[in-house]
Amino acid sequence: MSVVIVGKFKGDTAKFRQALTDRAGEFAKIGESARTMGALHHRFAIGDGCVLVIDEWESVEHFEKFFANPDLQAFIGSVGAAPEPPGMLIGEAVSSSDQF
Repeated sequence: MSVVIVGKFKGDTAKFRQALTDRAGEFAKIGESARTMGALHHRFAIGDGCVLVIDEWESVEHFEKFFANPDLQAFIGSVGAAPEPPGMLIGEAVSSSDQF
């Protein structure tokens, strides 16, 4: 059973958007690491004063181990996230007939 995790990070979205280009190699490395630790899908979205992270992981435990990495936390702060903890929603991934 996999889980879907949605994180809402408040912060400087212009700085984050620029980091996607300027630091693309670092984002790619983090993505590779996430996949080796149990990440199945990953996507960003930029909203009004926030960045949304939409992930699917093999388990909550796999995600928690990945997310607890101090180097990852430092990177998140360096690309514009506010120092406050993100809002997190976690739910069991389910299949439906309207899925695409």
